[in-house]
Amino acid sequence: MPLKLSLKPGEKFVLNGAVVQNGDRRGVLVLQNKASVLREKDIMQEDEVNTPARHIYFPVMMMYLDEANAERYYDEFVRRLTEFMNVISNPDVLAECVEISRNCMTREYYKALMRCRKLMDYEEARLGNVP
Repeated sequence: MPLKLSLKPGEKFVLNGAVVQNGDRRGVLVLQNKASVLREKDIMQEDEVNTPARHIYFPVMMMYLDEANAERYYDEFVRRLTEFMNVISNPDVLAECVEISRNCMTREYYKALMRCRKLMDYEEARLGNVP
């Protein structure tokens, strides 16, 4: 099933590890086969990893963008997810954590990333904008 990306002027995204930038007009890109695509808004820089949920998101993002070397990031992901789960008592959030783990075990990294966003939203709602 093709993936259709509608791009804003100047919007950047990563496509199979390459950073690509749209031109000065809106554009549409249709990918006909499986590829790792991540929009600029979903790309996290290492210096932005400053909360427990972000410490989970970052290695998942790296596994998604660099699937050939995913095992390099997996141990960090497991350690950070375990730490997070050990201090959370909310059953819905814990269920999300389990699903993130399942997604990573089946190499469905994009799904795991979208679930990690929910963890970051939960964390933001509880802690506010605390670095």
